[in-house]
Amino acid sequence: MRIEHVAMYVNDLEKTKEFFMRYFNASANEGYYNKTTDFHSYFLSFDDGARLEIMNKPQMMDAEKGINRTGFVHIAFSLGSKEAVDMLTEKMRNDGYNVITGPRTTGDGYYESCIIGIEGNQIEITV
Repeated sequence: MRIEHVAMYVNDLEKTKEFFMRYFNASANEGYYNKTTDFHSYFLSFDDGARLEIMNKPQMMDAEKGINRTGFVHIAFSLGSKEAVDMLTEKMRNDGYNVITGPRTTGDGYYESCIIGIEGNQIEITV
């Protein structure tokens, strides 16, 4: 068994698509639109086959996204090396994203950094 994809609602579908394409080399499908429900979505695919569905519809609520909350907390991307983690962290910091930890080696042995990415969502960058 494997997780087929993970989905997230977003306010700005195009900006979110561009974020994942720019920083994580995602490719996007042509998109889907349901005119009855005004639902829009894209499937973003990553090099290893993982997929993220980003979605938007008018009836969404946008609650505050505290770091210490229940539910899905972050999405993690493995870049393959400490150097790649360092480079992407610095690039995102220079582009104005809030780096909240790292790069560092955690107590359980991960080399990672965490940033507050698109629309307040936490992104973990690891080896």
